[in-house]
Order: sequence, then structure tokens, then C-alpha cells
Amino acid sequence: MSLAEALVELQSLTERLRRDCPWDREQTERTIVPHTVEEAYEVADAAIERDDAKLADELGDLLFQVYFLSLLLQERGSATLEEVARLVHEKLVRRHPHVFGDAEARTAGRVRERWEEIKRTDEERQGIFHHVPESFPALLYARKVQRRAAAVGFEYPDTAGAVADLDDEVRELKEAVAEAGEIAPETEPPAHVFAEMGDVLFAAVNVARRLNVDPELALRAMTRRFVDRVERAEEHAADEGKSFAQLELNEQDRYFDLAKEEFR
Repeated sequence: MSLAEALVELQSLTERLRRDCPWDREQTERTIVPHTVEEAYEVADAAIERDDAKLADELGDLLFQVYFLSLLLQERGSATLEEVARLVHEKLVRRHPHVFGDAEARTAGRVRERWEEIKRTDEERQGIFHHVPESFPALLYARKVQRRAAAVGFEYPDTAGAVADLDDEVRELKEAVAEAGEIAPETEPPAHVFAEMGDVLFAAVNVARRLNVDPELALRAMTRRFVDRVERAEEHAADEGKSFAQLELNEQDRYFDLAKEEFR
């Protein structure tokens, strides 16, 4: 089967599901979008795990989301899947003048700079932070805002400057925590602690951006490693007839360190 045939068959399947399936008939873009976001995260998980088979499967799920949402646009007479494809084709050509025109961009960094310049000038978008959805996950939102600021030259000249800023923010957070004292669980933190914690996170995202590390993916990967290690520590404790949750912290740490060594 050719690529064109596979894509047309998926379109036909989408149309039939919309017509014949009671669940699909009831959906709107607002009920579907949460599934779209979920599928995008599952694509990200598969990419982090470097699981090609899972990635191919999850990409199929995400592709179906595009088809379904495009069909909803078609029903309203707003756009078709063909128009959606042509729009992104035109956009990509327009934003790659170094490929399809006479402009020069010899590095990936210059490509991104040109991309932002085109959006601001050729596409007449207003303001530095145009079209940055506040509904983004916080880490992605912070990185996007920082990239926009960097596009107009408002950033530290090097990574060392960003790291130094992170050090300063951590120091200020430590001072705020020392002043506030121990904060009781499930209570609202003092305003200055809240603010300083936000500064630390924002500065950490900025360092990640300078290092070409996606903070969302890096944090997800670290969280997954933590889960794996704790679960393995729990297994070690169970092997010795102990309940991990009921152990003293120093004993939990011993099993956790053992698990860390195993995963290394």
C-alpha cells in the first residue's frame, strides 16, 4: 500500500466512525482535545524510552487525532484535511527561506532566529510574546517565553550567566526558607517562599534551554527513574520480609541506594 492510499483509507475510516459510532458522533473539538493532549504526551514517553515500536503506535494515535479534528472543521465548512495539510506546507516553505529561497542559515541556531524573525515581520505578529498559549504546561510555557525573549537579544550572553542566575535564585530561596521555618504539610506557603520557588524553577528552565535540554522531557525522565528506583527499593525490602513504607528513613535510603547502584 502506498503512502497516499494509507492516508486516504484513514480518512475514510475517520468519516465512517464519525457517521456510524455513537461515541464518535457525540464528540466536539472541546471533548476531543484532551485526548489529543494525552496522545501527544504518550508520543513523548515513547520517544524518551527510545521504543520505536511504541513510538510508531503512538504516532498513529496522534495522527488519528489530526484527522478527526480536521473532519470537525470540514463539517462546519471551515477547512478540510487537504486545506490543513496545504496550510502547514505553505507555512513550512515560508519559514525555511534558507531551503526554498536565497536566505542563508548555516546553523540550527540561525534557523531558529530566522523562524522567529519571519513570524514577527513577514507574518506581522505583534509583540515579543505573540501566540504563546498560557495553557501550555508550565515548563513548556516558561521555555517558550524565554525563547521569544532570546529572539530579540534579551538573555544572558552565555550559559555561565544563566547558571550564575540559577545559583543566585537558589540562594534567595534558601534565605526565604530559613526565614519562614518549617512549613506544615498541606498548608499555603508564605508568599515570598512561593515567589522564590518560582524564580528557581524559571531560572532552571533557562539553564536547560541554554543546554538544549527540554525541561519537560528531562523532568519526566528523572521522575520515571525515581519511580523505578523506589519500586525496586520496595522489592528489596519485601525480599527481606520488610514493608518499605514502615521503615525508618535511613533504612529506606539504604534500599534506595542499592536500587540506584543496580540501575547504573
